Amino acid sequence: MPEKNFTFIEEVRRRRTFAIISHPDAGKTTLTEKFLLYGGAIRAAGSVKSRRSQKHAVSDWMEIEKQRGISVTSSVLQFEYDDFCINILDTPGHQDFSEDTYRTLMAADSAVMVIDCSKGVEAQTKKLFHVCKMRGIPIFTFINKMDREGMNPFELIEDIENALGIRSCPMNWPIGSGKNFRGVFNRHKNQIELFNDGNHGQSIAKSTTGDMFDGKFKDLLGDALYDQLLSDIELLDIAGDEYDLDEILSGNLTPVFFGSALTNFGVEPFLESFLEITRPPQPRSSNLGYIDPESSNFSGFIFKIQANMNPAHRDRIAFLRICSGKFEKGMSVNHVQKNKSIKLAQPQQFVAQDRVIVDTAYPGDIIGIHDPGIFNIGDTLCQDNSQLKYTGIPQFAPEHFATVSTPNSLKRKQFVKGIMQLSEEGAIQVYRRPHAGMEEVIVGVVGVLQFEVLEYRLKNEYNVDINMHMLPYRYIRWIEMDKFDPANFTLAMDTMLAETKQGDPVVLFQNEWSIRNVLERNKGLVLGETSRLE
Repeated sequence: MPEKNFTFIEEVRRRRTFAIISHPDAGKTTLTEKFLLYGGAIRAAGSVKSRRSQKHAVSDWMEIEKQRGISVTSSVLQFEYDDFCINILDTPGHQDFSEDTYRTLMAADSAVMVIDCSKGVEAQTKKLFHVCKMRGIPIFTFINKMDREGMNPFELIEDIENALGIRSCPMNWPIGSGKNFRGVFNRHKNQIELFNDGNHGQSIAKSTTGDMFDGKFKDLLGDALYDQLLSDIELLDIAGDEYDLDEILSGNLTPVFFGSALTNFGVEPFLESFLEITRPPQPRSSNLGYIDPESSNFSGFIFKIQANMNPAHRDRIAFLRICSGKFEKGMSVNHVQKNKSIKLAQPQQFVAQDRVIVDTAYPGDIIGIHDPGIFNIGDTLCQDNSQLKYTGIPQFAPEHFATVSTPNSLKRKQFVKGIMQLSEEGAIQVYRRPHAGMEEVIVGVVGVLQFEVLEYRLKNEYNVDINMHMLPYRYIRWIEMDKFDPANFTLAMDTMLAETKQGDPVVLFQNEWSIRNVLERNKGLVLGETSRLE
């Protein structure tokens, strides 16, 4: 905790909670790590793919992440910088784990979009951008890997505007690129910022800053780079979108920053500008209207559940986004969905796999609370009003299905426990045939790589081997009828009737034609494309 004493209102207003989104390999985990470096949370930066030193990025804690060099779960990190208290939600970039990212964005107040300068806007970036856009949250863009050969900066700006349909405002401009990348021109401060990469990005980059017309910069950069910078800045001033804070905060204009997370070039200026522009926690939508974060009544919602973060303890952590009021260790709160009072005795905050027990937390903070099996994603916890419910988090339709069972009947209990816990995390969705037991379940996932993670985690966390058989279905629909009678329900040949863990009926389809066919055969049938986590 900081040494300064802040009032409750000051604590709320100094919070900044944001998610980092990107396509795989754009460098967002590296950028996250460098934020921690500049905030003093770590002393030296590692790399996800640094096999020689085995220094993996601090926000990738699951063993399979270290082996594959990708993030498959969302990490929650907190650090202090310049009297700000910053909560970073580092999300999976791989599209097969996009549902975890969608849920995480529900807990963020803004987003940082990381783009690889050699690739521009990629498919997964578009999907995540549109989720941010739907939520109306500010989107900040960091164009990364400027120390490598890539697209022209003007082409990158045009690509963002055309591919995403958002206007952009470059906050800084790269000086050189690839091997000649020397630093940035800070348009906001109207100064040149040159960097020294002598430590290969493991510690804070030293910089030389000053007025662009200072003669020393022409000597440091050489005539070609210096003249190119003057030409670029002149063109930007004429043709570029102007800085407009209201448009940024409404999500209609994205501030763009250039840099290299690997070498630290431009990281600290980006962090400083981001903190200056972005907002503290905002009012949250609920069934009772918008809840003011500065109100005294404590409230929050569960947006993520993760089992076995510490395999030695076989624990299960529910991640709670605090929306209003002050949290204090040991306080009793209402679990709204269960209509019961619970005590929050061991609240934790994270720097990757390192955990700290916290005494207090404030709106915008993310805390981990021990889950004995009573929480579900979307649950609301509050202090005074047992009727308050935050808007439900959407459950996305799986696109791949498989039957899963264990060949060892002696492991059935562990199999059922593992399947149920992973489904409660939101890692998989579980169905079964009507009136069937749990000996064989139908697992649905958004991306096929999730099947690999399922098999890995059941083996390593629950000591269970599985048989898995892929099913031909590609669509699922929830039956949204108060009175559904399966005896009077007519199926097509290429469909399957199943039910959720709660016993709600669903139908699996192989193609869109089958969906239309079943609707025609069953007059009055109502099918839903998504479900809500209540």
